[in-house]
Amino acid sequence: MPTLPIRIYPDPVLKQVAEKVTRFNDQLTSLANDMAETMYTARGIGLAANQVGVLQRIAIVDVGEEQNERIDLVNPEIVWKEGAVPSEEGCLSIPDYRETVRRNKEIVVQAQDTSGKEFELKAEGLLAICIQHEIDHLNGILFIDHLSRLKRELFKRWLKKRASED
Repeated sequence: MPTLPIRIYPDPVLKQVAEKVTRFNDQLTSLANDMAETMYTARGIGLAANQVGVLQRIAIVDVGEEQNERIDLVNPEIVWKEGAVPSEEGCLSIPDYRETVRRNKEIVVQAQDTSGKEFELKAEGLLAICIQHEIDHLNGILFIDHLSRLKRELFKRWLKKRASED
């Protein structure tokens, strides 16, 4: 399984909304496997398809300590949410930057697997946070979009400084 190049902010594909998956075939399974390999290689816990330049509604998450709890989420939708919790987040598309955002504490997500089988998953804690982060990606939203105006300004300064160092 090859690793795919991860798109880095401000790549415009990261702000685009991914399209619903309608074809469940070997190509989709291959994409999911390549995305998982890419995520594991980058030491991430989640990856959305637009982070690798593919505008399809598929995300991979694995918050297990041994990276053996992979969940493929095709066409995921949050159908229930409750509570709020601060979450320090990072993103493979914004390397080396972390900030605290608010996420729902518990969620229920409906999705399909790569064969098209529908399932529902109740998640809390890190898994709920990760799923929300990845669904945001599929909707063209980055975690920095949840920051206050002041924190967004600080991010822009950080980004500008980082760009000048490269």
